[in-house]
Amino acid sequence: MDTTSLRDAYRTLLDAATVAGSGDSSPVPPTGEWNADQILAHVAIVNATTISTVAAASAGAPTTYDTRTAHDNWTIEHVIELAGGNAGLRERIRLQADALCALGGPMLSETELDTPVHALLLSHDKALVNQPLPLRDLITGLADVELPGHTRQLLALSPQPALDD
Repeated sequence: MDTTSLRDAYRTLLDAATVAGSGDSSPVPPTGEWNADQILAHVAIVNATTISTVAAASAGAPTTYDTRTAHDNWTIEHVIELAGGNAGLRERIRLQADALCALGGPMLSETELDTPVHALLLSHDKALVNQPLPLRDLITGLADVELPGHTRQLLALSPQPALDD
């Protein structure tokens, strides 16, 4: 499996996170939305869940993919604390990206990538997916949907340049 698009999606997300975390004060997100650290913690939890699922599938173990923990406020705040804030979260995500690109790329056979995994994917407390998906779809979903969506969130939080009067 070619992981170029996954690597590119992580690079773009981390660039946006660096810009969003560069100001003296983080812009306040719209009501009901996450701040930059919460977005990064969510991504780190999704990454950890994906790594765990890929590792289990490569070991031939039955596995599931459940993103409920990645939406839990206490867990998100705990991961922010454990990582040491924004810079620690960015480094964690960078290392997780390396792991996922290695695991999802040459390590897995086509048969392993086609392994059906029961997936429960949530967004705003609603199930987007609640059915078996091939393992490869979980990996490509990160590159095509999850990471670009959170990149847009981070860019929306980026400090805007001051306009000259």
